[in-house]
Amino acid sequence: MKKEEKNKRKLRLGKTQQKILLLLLGGVAMGLSGSPKRYFKILGEINEGLKEIDKQTLKKAINKLYETKMVNEIKNSDGTTTLILTDEGKKRALTFDLDSLKIKKPKKWDGKWRIILFDVPEKKREVRDALRYHFQNIGLFEYQKSVFICPYDCRDQIEYIVEINDARRFVRFIIADYVDNELHIKAVFGID
Repeated sequence: MKKEEKNKRKLRLGKTQQKILLLLLGGVAMGLSGSPKRYFKILGEINEGLKEIDKQTLKKAINKLYETKMVNEIKNSDGTTTLILTDEGKKRALTFDLDSLKIKKPKKWDGKWRIILFDVPEKKREVRDALRYHFQNIGLFEYQKSVFICPYDCRDQIEYIVEINDARRFVRFIIADYVDNELHIKAVFGID
């Protein structure tokens, strides 16, 4: 039992380790981004995140990540070190980022409704519960069971949640101009 407790303690990561994992994941996202606009946005966020971490804290945090097998390091011939997220590190980084995910409210509503439907089989109940939890957590309104609605652009957030939960085949995303009980939903979101 003491060994299990020790392993659990090893897996607990502080804010700095979480930030490093997210920054490394940002580098992965940058490499996968096909859009120059997104590339520079990610690059700016990575740079801001690094500025907030002092060097000694950074070194300790990286050592802890290495010890817990969240990152691998490669010593380069020029004396630099390259950090690479392990699969476990990617999973942890995505989990940390998921906790802070929110939908941004624009200054002016575009008049479109984003409707998210999902139909997850009973044998995958934990996926269904996770989707429901995360959709509510980011600010969607549960229109009906397994149907959520939002007046604001949330496609990226939905894609992210769907990807993390490996639920692509169960989820549909619709953009609509009209919903029959629009006044009620507008009131929920504080739209005039």
